[in-house]
Amino acid sequence: MESSSNPIQDYLSYALAAAHRKMNASLNTRLKQHGIQIEAWRILETLEAGHRLTMGQLAEVVLMNPPTLTKLVDRMVSDGLVHRQVAQADHRQVNVLPTALGKKRMLQIRQEVKEQDIEFQSLLGKDEASKLIELLRGVVQ
Repeated sequence: MESSSNPIQDYLSYALAAAHRKMNASLNTRLKQHGIQIEAWRILETLEAGHRLTMGQLAEVVLMNPPTLTKLVDRMVSDGLVHRQVAQADHRQVNVLPTALGKKRMLQIRQEVKEQDIEFQSLLGKDEASKLIELLRGVVQ
């Protein structure tokens, strides 16, 4: 590994944080044009897969703490993007489901996210980008 002029840049945790920051800033700019936050995209993308998730499960998948998720889902309900439904399996729990408008918005913003992925993949090369995703999944698991 080539050493940098600033030693902090040699830490994996720093490199991941710097890459995350750059990617988030880019994605935030793209999604802002559609009036959507990154976290709202994560929610819509997750719900688009058709899973019936409780708020706790959704919080885990979209990388948010539950109170923050609740506030964002409240805003998304007000905007007509999602609705809440009592869970069929356990009436004490609530599922979040996309509305027709939420599904339509998801299709609009998905292209933005895909385009960003293509741009960043082109920096690494498709094979290297695939390896990186796999390596990062290994870190998370």
